[in-house]
Amino acid sequence: METLRVALGGRAYPIHIGAGALDAAELYQPHLGAGRVAVVTNAVVGPLYLERVKAALQRAGAADVLAVLVEDGESAKSWGTLDRVFDALLGARLGRDSVIVALGGGVIGDLAGFAAAVYQRGIHFIQVPTTLLAQVDSSVGGKTAVNHARGKNMIGAFHQPRAVIADVAALATLPERELRAGVAEVIKHGFALDAALIGWLESNVERLLARDAAALAHVVRRSCELKAEVVAADEREAGPRILLNFGHTFGHAIEAGSGYGAWLHGEAVAAGMVMAGELSARAAHLPAAEVLRLRRLLQRTGLPVGGPALGPERYLELMAGDKKAAAGRIRYVLLEAVGRAVLRADVDERDVRAAIAAGSAASTAAAAQ
Repeated sequence: METLRVALGGRAYPIHIGAGALDAAELYQPHLGAGRVAVVTNAVVGPLYLERVKAALQRAGAADVLAVLVEDGESAKSWGTLDRVFDALLGARLGRDSVIVALGGGVIGDLAGFAAAVYQRGIHFIQVPTTLLAQVDSSVGGKTAVNHARGKNMIGAFHQPRAVIADVAALATLPERELRAGVAEVIKHGFALDAALIGWLESNVERLLARDAAALAHVVRRSCELKAEVVAADEREAGPRILLNFGHTFGHAIEAGSGYGAWLHGEAVAAGMVMAGELSARAAHLPAAEVLRLRRLLQRTGLPVGGPALGPERYLELMAGDKKAAAGRIRYVLLEAVGRAVLRADVDERDVRAAIAAGSAASTAAAAQ
C-alpha cells in the first residue's frame, strides 16, 4: 500500500493505492464520523464489489450502510439520476453528518461527488475508483458534475473527497475497452506535463494493456502524483490545472455531438488529443514528429486517432460553451513540446478548422480500412 497526499490545508486528503485497498477498514474509519453511510454504485460494479465495501465499512464502525444503485454509463450523469440519488438519501433520512462512498468509475465519482456537494448543502464523501480512468484522474481533485445537452460536465461543483481508495486489483475485472480508455488519461498527463512518462509508456504500454500489476501501480501512482501537485497549486482551475484538459475541449465536443455514451470519455479524449496536437503544430510550433509520436502511441493502445465527422461548424458550436472559454473566446490547451502544455486564446480559427478536418479525416480513413 502506498499513500500520497493532496496538500489543501485543512481540506487535505490521502490517496491510498494498493491491491486489496477497498477491503481495508482502516482506510475508511477516520472519515466516517458518527453518521450513516450511503454507497452509490451501478449495476455493473455493485455485484462485483458492493458487499466487500459494505463489509469493510461495517468493520470500520458504520452501523448502517445504504446502497444506492444507478444505471451504468455516461447517461447516468443526469438530473434524473441525481434526483433518484437524493430521493434515496432523503427516504433513508440521512443527515448532514452522513458520508457518501462513490464506488465505481468516473461517472459514479462525478455523480456521487456532486450529490455530496449539494445534499443538505454539502456532506463528506469518499472516492473508491474501480476503473483505470478514475484511479489515474477523475477521483482526484474534487471536480464533480452532471452533463447537460449543451455540454459535458456543465452543472457541477468543486467538492474534495475525504479520501481516495484506489484498489489496483479491481482493474482485473475491467473490460478491455474501459482499460484502454483509462490509458488515454495517462497519455494526456504525460504529453501535458511529464515527458518522462511518455518515454515510459512507449517502452511499457503492452505491459500496461496486459494488466501487469507493477505497470498498473506505476501509472496510477505517477498520475496521482502529477494530479495532486497540480490540484494543490490550483484547486479551482484558475491557472495551471487547466493544462490537465489537454484534448478535452475537442473531446467533450465529440461526446456531446455524438450523444453521451456512444464514445467513452477516454476514447473522445484520445481523438481530441490528436486534434489538439494538430492545432499545436499549426499554432504553437510543436514539431510534426511529435504529433506523429502521439498518434502512434494512441494507435498502439488501440485508441481512436480521429473523431467523428461532425463538421467544423458543429465542433466550433459545441466548443463555444467550453468551461475554459473567457471573454467569449475559446481557449485551447496546446503543446509547445512533449511535457510542456500552454493555454492559448490567440488561435486562428482557420487553424482550428484545419485541425478538426485532419482529425476527422483520420477517423474516416481508419473506418474505411
